[in-house]
Formats: sequence, structure tokens, C-alpha cells
Amino acid sequence: MSLPARFTAVDLKITAWLGRHGVTLSRLSLGVVFFWFGALKFFPGLSPAEDLASRTIQQVTFGLFPLGWILPALATWETVIGLGLLTARFLRITLFLLVTQMAGTLLPLVLFPDETFAIFPLVPAMEGQYIIKNLVLLSAAAVVGATVRGQGLAPEKASGSS
Repeated sequence: MSLPARFTAVDLKITAWLGRHGVTLSRLSLGVVFFWFGALKFFPGLSPAEDLASRTIQQVTFGLFPLGWILPALATWETVIGLGLLTARFLRITLFLLVTQMAGTLLPLVLFPDETFAIFPLVPAMEGQYIIKNLVLLSAAAVVGATVRGQGLAPEKASGSS
């Protein structure tokens, strides 16, 4: 077997494995992240995002909720998302909660640009980087969401050329 044919055979095996397991791995890793980061918020002072998250929620709800309720509510919301993803139960509801929560996480970029950017709008501060990386979580959630009706991902069929 020629080297290109061996490469193609190995590539087909790898992409088939990724097609079979990639969505599950994405769902589980999202679940771990949401559960872990949510659980940290149950313990004041452990989450680096708690202050910015609390102020954002307070601002968008016009102070409707007492400050003492915000962090436990957010912690519960995020851990519920994590559990939904880890167990693959109620995925449509879980993904709705995830997208809603993620929309909220992007708001500090608009509400608090002095804190989220070192040089607006090109150089994010550490807080901004922490927020912007959530675009990857949203993309992974979109892939998981694309499969809630039972279809999986399939690798591209091999062709004669690469």
C-alpha cells in the first residue's frame, strides 16, 4: 500500500471516530465546564467572574433582584445546564438555557468596555478574553443542538483526490 493510500486509510479511521464521538465529547466537555464554573459560584470569592456577572445581571434587570440572590441563581442556572449536558436529558431546554446564559455573558463587553478591553475594541483585557472565548462554547453548543433529533456527524467520504 502506498504512503498516500495509508494516509487516506488512517485519515478515514480518525475522521470516522471523530464523527461517531465528537458530538458526545463536545456535549460532555460543555457539561463539565458549565457544572464546574456554576458550582464555583455557590461559594463566594471562588469564581473570578462573580463580580462582573452580578453587576451585569443587576444592570440588565434594573436592580429588580437583590444582589444576594443573583449569584446563587446564576450558580443554579449554570449547574442545571451542566447536568443537562452531562446526562443528555432535556437537551432542547438545556441548550435554550445555555444560549440565554451565553447571551448574558457577552453583555459586559458592551456594558463595561473599560473593564473588558485594554484598548477598545481591539485589545481585550483578561476579563474580555474570558468572555470572548465563550464564542467557542456557543459554537460547540450549536453542534450539539444540530444533533438533538438523533442525527450525528458523518465524515466526508473519501474521494480519489485530497
